[in-house]
Amino acid sequence: MLLEKLKWRYATKQMDASKTVSNEKIDNILEAINLAPTSSGLQPFEIIVVTDAKTKEKLKEVGFGQTQFVDGSHIIIFAAWDNYTETRIDSVVELLGKERGEVSEGLLAYYENIKNMYLPRSEQENFEHAARQAYIALGFGLIAAAFEDVDATPMEGFIPSKVDKILGLKERGLKSTSVISLGYRDAENDWLAHLKKVRRPLEDIVTRID
Repeated sequence: MLLEKLKWRYATKQMDASKTVSNEKIDNILEAINLAPTSSGLQPFEIIVVTDAKTKEKLKEVGFGQTQFVDGSHIIIFAAWDNYTETRIDSVVELLGKERGEVSEGLLAYYENIKNMYLPRSEQENFEHAARQAYIALGFGLIAAAFEDVDATPMEGFIPSKVDKILGLKERGLKSTSVISLGYRDAENDWLAHLKKVRRPLEDIVTRID
């Protein structure tokens, strides 16, 4: 069933602006994003969900006029931490202790080692690492959307600094990395809707070492 859903989905080029994704489906997609694996469980990103028409129009303006910014009923922005800090890493450890009742000495040592590795690195290197974690979550969001029969368009075509300004991300220590537009395809007007999905043959991209 999952493979059929993935064969059904595509990067929708034309959304039907008259259709809105239900709150239940959006919540399920967001929960799937939240369940995505990340390096050391740090989840070094936040998700901004935009439904406000004026904000969506501003995003379209800095997104090279892509109509999915305004025609999708929900716009999900993935914003990675601009840097790893001791406070941010400690907050993850605190959450682990709260949810599990305790944090073992081994786990404390593990996260101290993480701080020793990450904190000396440059801000740019840490941001790029955090951004890669956000992309894992983006993939989970696309799969979850397909499972919910919701169309989704992943997008990098925007000016990050301007998106950050529109959403006030810099003040929150965040930088936008990618976007998913969620909605329902306008199949009659989407040039890609009826084209065959084409992927390279597995034998061309898979190397098996037995």
